[in-house]
Amino acid sequence: MVRYLVVFERAGDKYAAYVPDLPGCFAAGATLPEVKENIRKVIRQNIRGIVMRGEALPEQVAFSEYIDI
Repeated sequence: MVRYLVVFERAGDKYAAYVPDLPGCFAAGATLPEVKENIRKVIRQNIRGIVMRGEALPEQVAFSEYIDI
């Protein structure tokens, strides 16, 4: 299994998501469950394309943390 960090954002009345370690890998949806489903599809497509080109999968370097101030 491959695991990548996904960042979710609320954009007005819709949602967006992107994967910092997979450039150009983003999705949108009307609801949070919809955007989660969409980003999973986009990640799979992105990885499939990388593998088909014979390239190595990008290293998973992004992480997140909440900082209290």
